[in-house]
Amino acid sequence: MMPVKNTAALAACLLLLTLFLPVRVHAEETPAVLLVEASTGCVLAEENADTPLPVGSLAKLMTALLAGQAIEAGELTPETPLTAGESVRSVEGAVIWLQPGDTATVEELLLGLLIGNANDAAAVLAARISGSSEAFVMDMNAAAFDLGMRDTHFTTPPGYDDPAAYSTARDMGKLACAVLQCDALQPYLSIWRTIIREEQTPAELVNENTLTRTYDGCCGLKAAHSPAAGYCVIAAARRGGMTCAAVVLGCEDADERFAIAKKRLNSAFSGYQLTVPGFSEEFLMPLRIRGGTENAVLLSAEKVPLLAVPKNAQPEAVIVLPEFHSAPVRKGMPVGRVCFYSGDTLLCETALVAAEDVPAMTCRHALLSAWRAFFR
Repeated sequence: MMPVKNTAALAACLLLLTLFLPVRVHAEETPAVLLVEASTGCVLAEENADTPLPVGSLAKLMTALLAGQAIEAGELTPETPLTAGESVRSVEGAVIWLQPGDTATVEELLLGLLIGNANDAAAVLAARISGSSEAFVMDMNAAAFDLGMRDTHFTTPPGYDDPAAYSTARDMGKLACAVLQCDALQPYLSIWRTIIREEQTPAELVNENTLTRTYDGCCGLKAAHSPAAGYCVIAAARRGGMTCAAVVLGCEDADERFAIAKKRLNSAFSGYQLTVPGFSEEFLMPLRIRGGTENAVLLSAEKVPLLAVPKNAQPEAVIVLPEFHSAPVRKGMPVGRVCFYSGDTLLCETALVAAEDVPAMTCRHALLSAWRAFFR
């Protein structure tokens, strides 16, 4: 039997050892994955996509999106020089060596942010766009809400590890689609290596996302890693008219995230295509109207969207309409919908709208109708 003194010493050693072991802040043993066609928003595959997880510096994609939107709104240009403030003194982690009073163009800051993962670049952009880091974080979360990211909370522009910061693979897929549709950001997403601020304090930037140089058609976006988030990547590529993005969160090692992303992107390009579902309004029956000047109203469908569907498959259209609608009905009013399915999977919906006005029946109109019917 081990002496009590030795047992206590062993327990103390084990306790100290656990303090230095890396600890993951979530319990998922498998990564969270989402595969999405970016131009349509169609989700092609998912695993643990709604599990809230830390995403680390992938939050910089939201910082970049707000900067890109400021460019597109005319508030900034890529050549606009910005001056670093006192906030860069407290920046931790990756930097492009900005000191208070240094200047860098918006383009250099975006390159530093997206390629070099520079936290000081995030601080300078945040201060210029929103006035302060705190105000910028509010803008980040407001933008996330506008994108439908309901399970996301940002706490810093650079995306420092923070127990209060989290997102999901599904939400990050929505962010990736928005970034890929922001024209102002496209020149900066897929660069493998570059040097910025050559005439001041040169900084060599090397992209952590190795798929930018190894995967055919890769168009970005960003890789990240941190003690809380593990190894993550959002990788996008364009082939055959499709732009697909693979979100991979919470991997145990650096290579695993790229292997999963590559496998998912390959499956998208080999197994899916873009198509406009076939739907003819000739099969739409008029909708019965109660209490109106007419007994029924003709219907029309809003624009049928482009969809990403399995190759050699045509989505099935299912019409959803009430038995009747009460007057008044306004032209363009949604009264039903067309749902497009691939098997049991709902791909999207589009509204069925009234093709004309149908006013409510009034006493005067009822008397006139009865009078005409009597003398007919």
